[in-house]
Amino acid sequence: METMDQKNAAPMKRAALVFFSCKNRCKELLLAFVSLSLGIMIWFLIVGADQMDTTLTVPIEFLNLPKQLVIYNQYQKEVNVTLRGPRSIMQEMRSRNLSLPVDLSKAEPDTVVINTDSLPLPLPSGLAVLRMQPASITLSIDELVQKQIPVTAETEGKVALGYELKDIVLSPDKIPVSGPKALLERQQALKTYAISLEGLTHSVTTPVHLNLSPELASLIGETTVAAKIAVKEIIAEKIIHNIPVSIRDAEGPVTLKPEVISVFASISEKLLADAETPGSLFQASVYVGSGELPRRAPVEVFAVQTPGHEQTVIKSYTPQEVDILPASGPPVPEAKTEAKPDAKKPEKKRKP
Repeated sequence: METMDQKNAAPMKRAALVFFSCKNRCKELLLAFVSLSLGIMIWFLIVGADQMDTTLTVPIEFLNLPKQLVIYNQYQKEVNVTLRGPRSIMQEMRSRNLSLPVDLSKAEPDTVVINTDSLPLPLPSGLAVLRMQPASITLSIDELVQKQIPVTAETEGKVALGYELKDIVLSPDKIPVSGPKALLERQQALKTYAISLEGLTHSVTTPVHLNLSPELASLIGETTVAAKIAVKEIIAEKIIHNIPVSIRDAEGPVTLKPEVISVFASISEKLLADAETPGSLFQASVYVGSGELPRRAPVEVFAVQTPGHEQTVIKSYTPQEVDILPASGPPVPEAKTEAKPDAKKPEKKRKP
């Protein structure tokens, strides 16, 4: 039989065994917790060291815009997206063709504001979007129409002295433009850049660019037209005096009375200014031939045409006829005759 001391010692041994068993388990749990904590810290250190921030430029892709509508304002076509994630994934993202799709199937003529952070951006797990710039994009949407807009010429400078600008003809003189209704309704004409007329003395044809606003330039693009510039001399109606009349085909010496005429003509002011004498620009003559003298004969007049100048048009001249007279010379002596006794001298008539 067990003694009393032995009976009392048995529970104490069991308690000691339980105590030491719990102590060992606590040590094991503590070691496991410390190991787990160290592992987590090491993982965060490793993963955190591999994290990086980068900014990608992502284009905006507008989809399903109705054919009868058009976006006509200057808007941001790209968004700068800043991402954070593992370096390996970030390097892969740089080689991807990303885009931000915008569905405009339900768009109407209006001003639309789109928040960029609401746009879907497909990203792999492990990446986070930090920010998107700009934060919003504004679109002006209007009805798409077509209009024939006339082209007008802008000029600078003056043509040479003695010349005038007759006309400027543009080809084409109208440009078909497709664009937003609100913009085209207020566009009455398209203007060219200034065409220089300085010192022009003749007609020319030259290409010229249109001076377009940024809105129209985005619709039409760089456009040129042909400008046909017509320049002519200034024509004035003038009376030219003292034009000498020459003698043609005379059989003997004769004189004319008068010897000069006056011409009324439409003539270039430049030609008059350059001529030594105005009378040298015309030629007048009289045909004499044979016949009794004195007599009257018609005067023939024509304008001397000078290359590079407008044709002179004679409207009238005076006198239209001149007298052809024998040339004056020493008096011819009368023949001597014997006086007859019965001859009566003619009576001189008294002057009243």
